[in-house]
Amino acid sequence: MILYPAIDLKDGQAVRLYKGDFARMTVFDTDPAARAAKFADAGFEWLHVVDLDGALKGAEGNAEAVRAIRAATGLPMQLGGGIRDMAAIEARLEMGVTRVILGTIAARDPALVKEAAHAFPGAVAVGIDAIDGMVAVEGWLETTSTTAIDLARQFEDAGVAAIIATDVGRDGTRAGINVDFTGALANAVSIPIIASGGLNGLEDIAALKARPGTPVAGAILGRALYDGAIDPLAALTLAAA
Repeated sequence: MILYPAIDLKDGQAVRLYKGDFARMTVFDTDPAARAAKFADAGFEWLHVVDLDGALKGAEGNAEAVRAIRAATGLPMQLGGGIRDMAAIEARLEMGVTRVILGTIAARDPALVKEAAHAFPGAVAVGIDAIDGMVAVEGWLETTSTTAIDLARQFEDAGVAAIIATDVGRDGTRAGINVDFTGALANAVSIPIIASGGLNGLEDIAALKARPGTPVAGAILGRALYDGAIDPLAALTLAAA
């Protein structure tokens, strides 16, 4: 299992939201690039970066911070937030992003995701954010009538590199990963699933690895990592076991 330390960007700073609520935002670092370098030094092999301004406005809101992160570490990076057309995908890849995450546009225009996955093999992931199992879009401000599983199934055999599955109700809460939600997605499709939202400690990594069915490919570490509640070396050792 691959562990992805998260860097959520708002106004050029590394922040965490509580259940996706921008009114309940905590700034953890004014230098996201330095934070990325610390994650690399800790032994992580990937970075998970979200441009929250982009998610809200549908534009490239933190390009300078993303470039700084890219310059600070050679780790591969997956980036999401406001990437909603082919031009935006190409622009992020040209910035050195390894893999773009398509969220809102995946629900709005699945055909674009398939076109992008074909044009950029291995460089396109889908972000499925869910509230009570239903897909949420537009920076989690709107809930659709599509289930997370139904959306995931639309991308079978499309060449999508991964699906990042976030339980919005747990994101930033440290309430524990929704193992049932994540596991149901893993069992429903052949696309690698990355768990996101609420990871609190080693017990969550252990629970994801122990569940029956299709293995979960990865997990995103957010607030628990920033709060110091989870030791990077212990987490990486458990994930690799």
